[in-house]
Amino acid sequence: MSGMRSGLVEITDLLWPVDADGRRLPVRRDEVAGRLAGAGQRRAARIVSRMPATGGVLDPEYLDALGFRVHCELQRLGEELQLGRRVAALLEPLLARTGAVRVVDVGCGLGYVVRWLAATRPLGDLVELVGIDLNPVIVAEAARLAKAEDLDCRFERGDALAAVGAMKDGGRTIVISTGLLHHLPETDLPQFFAAQAGLGVTAFAHWDIVPCAWSTLGAWVFHQARMREAVSRHDGVMSARRSHSADVLLTAAQSGAPGYQIAVLETKWHPRALDVLRPVLGVRS
Repeated sequence: MSGMRSGLVEITDLLWPVDADGRRLPVRRDEVAGRLAGAGQRRAARIVSRMPATGGVLDPEYLDALGFRVHCELQRLGEELQLGRRVAALLEPLLARTGAVRVVDVGCGLGYVVRWLAATRPLGDLVELVGIDLNPVIVAEAARLAKAEDLDCRFERGDALAAVGAMKDGGRTIVISTGLLHHLPETDLPQFFAAQAGLGVTAFAHWDIVPCAWSTLGAWVFHQARMREAVSRHDGVMSARRSHSADVLLTAAQSGAPGYQIAVLETKWHPRALDVLRPVLGVRS
């Protein structure tokens, strides 16, 4: 089954809309709750209906603080799934094979993967590490953490693929993401891969959730046990339910990036919980 099944949405997809210049747009509580209720997600609608609002508009300071807490919990998930180590294991031979000089993490959040790579340097000291995200509050915190940890990496706010296109040696760049693809409707996936192919990036590797009953059950158990935020608990299970199958990802990547060798590196992961995220990999021919 494909992602975005039955029109399911995550609460966090609706709370931080921005305009073309990255300026925050007001979020009306009743509109968000109504959309969630209309998708049959009544519990999510109740969570949003309890959020503070003035004149029906959700409090932006509350949303910023909530976003920070949710991303901290996402980092905890990344740590437990050993995402930094697993990303490095794929990228290290890929960098040697392609001669790429830069790794860009799109939708980086708090930049856990980029900061892990910068702290441990499994890719060597000459590879440039960049994280890009649309949320200015989260990107600013990622940059603060990197400075506090004295790490050689950088973080930018904006459209990630536009930023990659503005970089020198764009053709020697590898674009990565973790947990991003399920946020895109199936119909938008070919365009996502085509945008990277249009930039001529050396390769891309995007990790996302394997869709199956075990991953959904595992997401529920993990988030109930380890997450404190009601939003995190809800969205963690929705992420597993919305994730795209290997066939959908493979077809979309082959359609959008025909000049790339494409593979979904999926294995029979049960009961290896670490493999619940697997990458779709594209290498320029």
